[in-house]
Amino acid sequence: MNHNSPTYGGQTPSPVPPASPRPLHHLSGTRRVLSVAQLREHGVTAAATAERCRAGGPWQQFLPGVFLLHPGPATSEERLHAALLYAGRPAGTSVPQQKGFGDAMITGLAALALYGFSSAPPLPALEQIDVIVPSTRRLRSVGCVRLVRAHTPPIAEEVTGVPVAPVARALADAVAQLADAGTVRRLLSEAVRGGHCEPAAAVRELTLARLLNRPHVVDAVDSLLAEGRAIAEDRLYRLVREHQLPDPVWNVDLRLPGGPHLGGVDAYWPDHAVAVELDTRAPRQGEDEQWSEYARKREHLERLGLTVVYITPRKLRDHPEQQATVIRTALTASGDREPAAYVVVLPR
Repeated sequence: MNHNSPTYGGQTPSPVPPASPRPLHHLSGTRRVLSVAQLREHGVTAAATAERCRAGGPWQQFLPGVFLLHPGPATSEERLHAALLYAGRPAGTSVPQQKGFGDAMITGLAALALYGFSSAPPLPALEQIDVIVPSTRRLRSVGCVRLVRAHTPPIAEEVTGVPVAPVARALADAVAQLADAGTVRRLLSEAVRGGHCEPAAAVRELTLARLLNRPHVVDAVDSLLAEGRAIAEDRLYRLVREHQLPDPVWNVDLRLPGGPHLGGVDAYWPDHAVAVELDTRAPRQGEDEQWSEYARKREHLERLGLTVVYITPRKLRDHPEQQATVIRTALTASGDREPAAYVVVLPR
């Protein structure tokens, strides 16, 4: 008899039972934090999960729909993963995306701790973890997770394997929760001094978060901008020296002989009538007026035959060779221009 026939012994054989899920103990040896959707993918039913999360059981529910596959407290890494798994479930589906994190990303003090900020509390000391989610999500803050809703979430960066908001955005989300002026000042200062972000980027995010109506934030921003300018000036000094440009006169005011004040510049080459100004404007209220003042000064100087090179601190940091070429080109081209008007150079 053909045992491969559809009948055997006059009876239809029983269907082959589905493959049994792997033993549950295999999960504990891999990732120790999983969402309900991920457990389902491993063949773990809701009933089996509930059984293992009973009092004294080997698992525990840490957040709604997120489980620790061990008893006892969660580690800092587990708290981060749990927060992201809770916040990152895509609406209307249980299918994990981007490691199960969806569009969610860590922000605020937790993000700054991941970036290595010494002025941010260490992760184990944080009672809450801020997580950015799209504003359309219907989740709510729960447990250690505080949701930060964003109409247009920023592009995340990966730090220690988890998605993290860019430093400037994380700073703004941290400052939004802080009332201590000293802590705010230290965080902003470390962001600039440590090269994590430019002052203008930090102030832009603080402005978007509507935090510049808080006096302690405004005071910290003023210090931030002053420190940022000092760092940018130091980079400009190094650029001139390391790229062997002619020595300018530094930080001077320009005037017409017996005439009006033309404005201050960061570096000026009198023999070439070339000026460099650091564009350290911050996008705060009144930016249009500040930019108009920049434009008026530049237009006035160029009408007098001077060349004005504007350089942002970020370009100085990221592309010094390119900026040195721009300045050298302006100096070289000065010989082909009409002679500039004579201006008086005074210390600023």
